[in-house]
Amino acid sequence: MTTASPAAREVAPRGGPDRLRWALSDAWVITHRDLSHWARRPAQLVVGLLFPVMMVLMFAFLFGGGMVIPGGGDYREFLMPGMFAMTMVFGIETTFTAVSTDATRGVTDRFRSLPMASSAVVAGRSAADMLNSVAGLAVMIACGLAIGWRWHEGPGAALAAVGLLLLLRFALLWIGIYLGLAIKSPEAVMAVQILVWPLGFLSNTFASPATMPGWLGAVAEWNPLSATVAATRQLFGNPGWGGDSWAAQHAPLMALAWPLLILVIFFPLSVRRYRRLSR
Repeated sequence: MTTASPAAREVAPRGGPDRLRWALSDAWVITHRDLSHWARRPAQLVVGLLFPVMMVLMFAFLFGGGMVIPGGGDYREFLMPGMFAMTMVFGIETTFTAVSTDATRGVTDRFRSLPMASSAVVAGRSAADMLNSVAGLAVMIACGLAIGWRWHEGPGAALAAVGLLLLLRFALLWIGIYLGLAIKSPEAVMAVQILVWPLGFLSNTFASPATMPGWLGAVAEWNPLSATVAATRQLFGNPGWGGDSWAAQHAPLMALAWPLLILVIFFPLSVRRYRRLSR
């Protein structure tokens, strides 16, 4: 990849609309690059899509027989909203690995030396990861329908639930981008997994916070993942744990507030970190 001269940079459009089109075009180039990598390595993509499916089958058919839902209800309908949200959380690892690999190999610095919009690299990465998340969520929904899960509150509520799931993923991917730029070591994915898995399991996904010790139950109820899980269960019309806490009673509001708060914190941190990378 060649390095652009300062003179070449001067041909970039400076006007508002032209600059926006330039930035969107550059972001799409990065997105297309990431998508082409998946096309060349389909096995990696397939494994990433099927791993959550294996977890669904394990919990639904191995552990499901021993699960009792308060107030009754089908365990598989209880399970699927939690698994949808878990899939969104596990995407942090994918984002972190891709960003840190490019930063470590100098690919990110090469992009920054080109006459392209400074936002294109992170914007293109986020767009590619969101497309991957949409595909993963579609696979999970198909899996849920195959094992008997259904939504009961109409298509509008179901689409709202899907929107909350993708909002959570969009917010969390900026954590992955920031960590990938800050750590710049693909080997540190194990450390990210240590953070991600407790976030996923220390929630209301598989167990009621009411059954946990008081302080641990409070942490689980205020977990951003718990808010999205509880809200999507309501929107899908699936059974849930309920709860008397403020967080449990206002799950849809919290499912909006938590991702927005994460975005407010990690989006500017990611942009600042990207701008501070060595040229």
